[in-house]
Amino acid sequence: MIVSIKDSIKLFGISIMTCCAVTVCNLFLNYYMDLTAIADLIDTPVAQVFYDAQLMTAKVVCAVSGGCLAATTVVMLFFYIKHYIDSHSKEIGILKALGYSDFKIAKGFSVFGLSVFIGCLIGYLLSFWIMPGFYTKQNAEGYLPEMPIHIHWILFVLLVILPLLVFALIAVGYSLLKLNQPCVNLLKGIVKSKGKNHDVKDKKSFVAEMKSSVLRSRKTLVFFIAFSSFCFSAMIQMSASMKDLASDMMGFMIFIIGVVLAFTTLYIAVTSVIRSNQKNITMMRVFGYQSADCKHSVLDGYRPAAYIGFVIGSVYQYALLKIMVDIVFAGVEGVPEYKFDFPICFITLGVFIVVYEGIMFAYGQSMKRIPLKQIMSE
Repeated sequence: MIVSIKDSIKLFGISIMTCCAVTVCNLFLNYYMDLTAIADLIDTPVAQVFYDAQLMTAKVVCAVSGGCLAATTVVMLFFYIKHYIDSHSKEIGILKALGYSDFKIAKGFSVFGLSVFIGCLIGYLLSFWIMPGFYTKQNAEGYLPEMPIHIHWILFVLLVILPLLVFALIAVGYSLLKLNQPCVNLLKGIVKSKGKNHDVKDKKSFVAEMKSSVLRSRKTLVFFIAFSSFCFSAMIQMSASMKDLASDMMGFMIFIIGVVLAFTTLYIAVTSVIRSNQKNITMMRVFGYQSADCKHSVLDGYRPAAYIGFVIGSVYQYALLKIMVDIVFAGVEGVPEYKFDFPICFITLGVFIVVYEGIMFAYGQSMKRIPLKQIMSE
C-alpha cells in the first residue's frame, strides 16, 4: 500500500476543519434534541417564542456552519489527494506498470478518512466539554425550564462514523479519477493541465510571467487564501457582535474557531505554494533575483483573493446576524436591533492587513533559507 497511516496523519488541516464542524454541529444538534424533549413544559407565550427561536437558531447554525465547513473539507481533501498523486507520480506509475489496477491503488487512499475520523471524534468530545456552560448561557434569561444534557448516539453515528465512511469513499473515487492517465505520464511526472501555454515574450517581465504561472497552476490555493480571509473577517466581526446578541461564551467560541480555521488554511496554502515552487525560487536566486522579486512572483498574486475573501466575510456575517435578529428572534424581548458595525469592521481590517502582510513578508524572507544545493541535486 503506497498510502500509509503516517501519510494520513499529515492531513492535520482536515482534522482541524472537521473538529470545528463537529464541535459546532453536535453542540447545537444535541441542544436541539434536548429542547424538543421539553416541548410539553413550555407554558407561557414569551417562553414559546423564545423556545421557537432557539430551535430555529440551532437549525440555521448547523446548516450554515456545518455545510460550509463540510464543503471546504471536501475541497481540502481533493487538494491533498491531487498533491499526493503529483508528488508520488513515479511510484504510482511503477505500480501501474507492474500491473496494479487503478482501483487497487486508489483504495489505499481510503486511509485519508482516518484524518476525518480523528477530527470528528475530537470535535464530538470537545462539544460535551463545552456543553454545560453552553446550555446555561443559552437559557440565561430563564425562559425555559431546567434542561439536563443527554447523549444522543444517533449524533455520534451521523457526525463521527458516517463522515469516516463518506470521506473514505470520496477519497477513493477522486483518486480513481486522478489516476485515469497513462502510466508513462506518471513515470515522467507529467501532470494533466487544461491551461493554455503562454509565451514569456507576451509578458512585461519574467517576474510577471512567473506570478501568472503560479496562479494558473495552483488555482485551488486561491480558494484556500480567500477562505482563510473569509473566516478571519466573518468570525472576528461576528464574535464582537455576540456580546450584545448572545453571550461572551458564544463570542469567544466563534473567535477561536475563526482564528484556528483562518491560520490553518493560510498555512496550508502558503507552504504548499512555496514547496511546489522551490526549484523556481532557487533558479531566480541563482540568476540574481532578490527575495522581494521571489515573493512578488510566488505570493503576491494571491493578495486580491485575500482581500476579496475579507469583503465577502464582512457581508456574510452581517447578512447572517441580520437574519438571526430580524427573522429568527423576531418577537423575543430584549434582542437589540442589529446594524453593521463599521468601527469593528475597520479595526478587523487593520488587524487583518498587519497579520496577512506580516505573514507574507515572513514567508518571503524564509525563501532565503531554501537550501540551494539540495534543490539543485534533485
